[in-house]
Amino acid sequence: MAMSGPPHAHAHVHVHHGDGEPEFAELLDLDGEVLHSYWAAVLTWVRRTAAGTAPRRILDLGAGTGNGTIGLAQRFGGAEVLAVDTDDDALHRIRVKSLDLGLAERVHAIRADLDAGWPVTGPVDITWASMSLHHLAEPDRVLSQIFAATRPGGLLAVAEFSEQLRFLPDDLGFGRPGLETRCLAALADEHAHALPDLGSDWAPRLTAAGFTLLGERDFPIELGPPLPDRATDYAEHWLRRQRSRLADRLAADDVDALAELLDGHAPGSLRQRDDLRIRGCRQVILARRG
Repeated sequence: MAMSGPPHAHAHVHVHHGDGEPEFAELLDLDGEVLHSYWAAVLTWVRRTAAGTAPRRILDLGAGTGNGTIGLAQRFGGAEVLAVDTDDDALHRIRVKSLDLGLAERVHAIRADLDAGWPVTGPVDITWASMSLHHLAEPDRVLSQIFAATRPGGLLAVAEFSEQLRFLPDDLGFGRPGLETRCLAALADEHAHALPDLGSDWAPRLTAAGFTLLGERDFPIELGPPLPDRATDYAEHWLRRQRSRLADRLAADDVDALAELLDGHAPGSLRQRDDLRIRGCRQVILARRG
């Protein structure tokens, strides 16, 4: 995820969405649940683009807890889906989900680090890379490896944030207005050093690897009111993670405001508010190997 701040932010260059924290895996699961309409729309676009073909093998690079993996397996009933990640808890969740949904025979979770080498043998028909390429030490090398592994006519789908998710009104009724804007600016400053490829224009990099572009689409996210079930849980996970990561980058009053939001019994907490909204945008690029 992901990217931006959470739900994919970490300081590693390996392709994984988690960082060994169960709470982070829960955040990724909430992303799939709360932003279900986004996931349904983008994966359906992939399926429609592949209409008329019969993909046999699909690869999810940086699979996290399997929002893409499971969605692709459900949309391509005859395909084997390989979920690649470095986080053991995330991979375990994929295995449990696939078993519960009757997909275990076709979904395989693989622990691998793309910076250490290409993780699978044999050709693939579709590769899904959601908020993962910018974590790589050498993304252009990996794009070339994806191209080499893709059957002629096969697809590559790359998803990234084009606009960070936001949850809060500008004026919370306490603290200084603009808290969320300052948090996102601090995250962007952190990422500029840790993730130099974050925000890259991926389209020319895909064509440089040999792919032919099929389309670029923005998927706006505008939720509430009413908010989906568990949206407040999702917001809490995001903001709790921002507080832990940004405590030394924010002014003391902003840290206090985040604490108020995350205190379920405080009058200004997320649990007590009726003005939460989820806004943002994710961009997806589809390309084909000729």
